[in-house]
Amino acid sequence: MITRKQLIEEYLGFFKEKEHAIIPPSPLIPEHDPTVLFTTAGMHPLVPFLLGQPHPEGKRLADVQICLRTDDMNEVGDAYHHTFFEMLGNWSLGDYWKKEAISWSFEFLTKRLRIPVEKLAISCFGGEGKVPKDEEAAKVWMSLGIPRERIAFLGKKENWWGPAGKTGPCGPDTEMFVWIGKEKAPKEFDPKDKKWVEIWNDVFMQYNMKENGELEELKQKNVDTGMGVERVLAILNNFDDNYLTEIFAPIIKRIEELSGKKYESNKKSMRIIADHLKAATFVLAEGIPPGNKEHSYVLRRLIRRAIRHAHLLRIEKNFTKEIAKIVIRLYERDYKQLREKKNFILDEIEREENKFKNTLKTGLKYFEKISKGKKEISGKEAFLLYQSYGFPIEMTLELAREKGVEVNTKEFEKEYEKHRELSRTATKGKFKAGLADTKERTIKLHTATHLLLAALRKVLGKKIVQKGSNITSERLRFDFNFDRKLTNEEIKKIEGIVNEKISEGLQVRREEMTLEEAKKLNALGTFEHKYGEKVSVYFIGERGKEFSIEICAGPHVENTRELGHFRIIKQESVGAGIRRIKATLEEK
Repeated sequence: MITRKQLIEEYLGFFKEKEHAIIPPSPLIPEHDPTVLFTTAGMHPLVPFLLGQPHPEGKRLADVQICLRTDDMNEVGDAYHHTFFEMLGNWSLGDYWKKEAISWSFEFLTKRLRIPVEKLAISCFGGEGKVPKDEEAAKVWMSLGIPRERIAFLGKKENWWGPAGKTGPCGPDTEMFVWIGKEKAPKEFDPKDKKWVEIWNDVFMQYNMKENGELEELKQKNVDTGMGVERVLAILNNFDDNYLTEIFAPIIKRIEELSGKKYESNKKSMRIIADHLKAATFVLAEGIPPGNKEHSYVLRRLIRRAIRHAHLLRIEKNFTKEIAKIVIRLYERDYKQLREKKNFILDEIEREENKFKNTLKTGLKYFEKISKGKKEISGKEAFLLYQSYGFPIEMTLELAREKGVEVNTKEFEKEYEKHRELSRTATKGKFKAGLADTKERTIKLHTATHLLLAALRKVLGKKIVQKGSNITSERLRFDFNFDRKLTNEEIKKIEGIVNEKISEGLQVRREEMTLEEAKKLNALGTFEHKYGEKVSVYFIGERGKEFSIEICAGPHVENTRELGHFRIIKQESVGAGIRRIKATLEEK
């Protein structure tokens, strides 16, 4: 039996031999990508480098990245869907291309993982519009011993990646499938046959989609690959269920003990509990508490859906903390934030469980009452379930689906808007992968966060460090450690310092150096997470008299004079000892 540890070490070791720098995983909450709430793929932390900025570790990279996707949360409950997962990936930033990427994928699968060639099948892009069929990729596969009849050419829906938004890098991909059937694999590959399971995906970022919808060849062509740890472990250990692998089995066993029921007869609910509480544990490890906005709202949805399914299993006593402890034990060796935030994780998850359990039974009774003999639940009734009983709209929709009842979501939206301004994105569940918003305004706000942190340290003391940030084209959001509300005088001082540095027209420069060199310069960074051996450091101000020195991936403006007028629009508490500032830039 191959373990998670062995798989990851084998993968990273293989690509290290192929001259890839092994980079550390980035946080689950992306700092520089406002299009998503969570890191949904290994490429997210690499956005600036995929767009052309030099990476301090070079042009060949590999890592294992923690990811969270909510777009198919309702699919969780089958044998292989997850919200939280680990993604193995290797990248070429304008270096090697299809021949090397495909050859190495084949070598790793057949030589390192010992998957027989006769159990492999491939899909390639079949051509669409002005983009030709990817014969180049298919020829490489055939040269390696994959017969033509085992290669399927499919359209953009299956074998094309991106762009994430309306514009940006995109291109064809090639996917690898493994036969998991007990009988011999058929000679010809049929992508519709469920016994062929996808194991790996190589994306070739070959084009740039322009605003008019036309494609142009990219100057820097990138390779971006992805292989899910959970699915690969199941395939290699001959399981047709990801939840039977070592990274889920201890959790499932504990749910069996708590419920007094067997997994075989209660798969869907146990899978949802296991997946959602694993995801919730990792979100809590980022210092995010459950709530009604953005990341906090997703976290609340995960915990409450798990509790609802525990209710179906007749688990009466508190259980979320028990599951979180197992998740921490399974992963704390590789993700120290789980160990460091253990008390916060356990306290917050139990607090949310207590809060929801008090109203769950009453809320379910109300749901039964309003859905009985009906074809549709009104938006007002759905909103009452949300407001009075704490049912996220997604839970009401799930309950309604189970009974074959519709929900008037448009009316719900109207009621919802009347009472509270929640994150519309989170409510609708639209968390789609996307390249960072690299608009000029977003870049300016990104640079402004560096000035803000330096000003906070000047006014509140050197103990102030960054605890998180999120930037859109409208505003910056910055979290930092502080145990009280800032006074109006402090806010004015901070604004004044930032605007003073903007008006001084300070130069912004970037240098690459080792992490140790950066630390000697007292460069600030989010040291809760790992950095690679080399880092990018941004300096703001005259050499030797810098106002700000930070480890950061970018992008930034070249001179602070480009920023405009800085204004703090709000401050709030986001947890014990953590404050949040929201600010914007205005034209002068």
